[in-house]
Amino acid sequence: MSAVAAEPGFPWPVVLFDLDGTLVDSASDIAASVNRLLLDLGHASVDETTVRGWIGDGAGQLVAQALRHAGDARDVESVMPRFMRHYEDCLLLDPRLYPGVERTLRVLQTAGVRMAVCTNKPTPFVTPLLQAMGIAPYFEHVLGAGELPQRKPDPAPLRHLAARFGVPVEQCLMVGDSSTDAHAAIAAGAPLVLVSYGYRRTFDLHGCGAHAVIDRFDQLLELR
Repeated sequence: MSAVAAEPGFPWPVVLFDLDGTLVDSASDIAASVNRLLLDLGHASVDETTVRGWIGDGAGQLVAQALRHAGDARDVESVMPRFMRHYEDCLLLDPRLYPGVERTLRVLQTAGVRMAVCTNKPTPFVTPLLQAMGIAPYFEHVLGAGELPQRKPDPAPLRHLAARFGVPVEQCLMVGDSSTDAHAAIAAGAPLVLVSYGYRRTFDLHGCGAHAVIDRFDQLLELR
């Protein structure tokens, strides 16, 4: 299905996008990096569905979840360098844009909407992934984990990006897939749209006060 054309009435001048689970399905690559770490540590691998439930809160929390699952009492920081090597090696194994992402970004850009990525993915891996997916040119700013002391669900990343665009955060739409995105937007006072296809775990998408919950990415263009 082709993307719907954005009309001049698109309500927000700036859109901030989460990355994993919103723009790109990278779960299989993230699962591969987790399993390489677990095997290094002498543990059994886990299935991708399990890892999907751990994605969204940053690399440290991802590793912490994996260690807890394996019953491993090691300190997270002690294994992070090894995990980050695996993360880099697995980054571009098989990431996939969700349907309609590139077309929708193109239509929004043509309509004059300014865009950024606001993600808890470690900063060194964000731009290479966007470039590999062919969507890097659509984003004026990219903010990953490690650039600020805070990360989502803290509102600071959203407020930081709003300041870089020179607009109030209340005029920056946050588009994400999880409670991490929702809590950050709500705390910042930013409008929120959630996608139903991402890594939401048990979070109630419809009960958090989002402006909309969409099943397809190109439904962004229909919002008013």
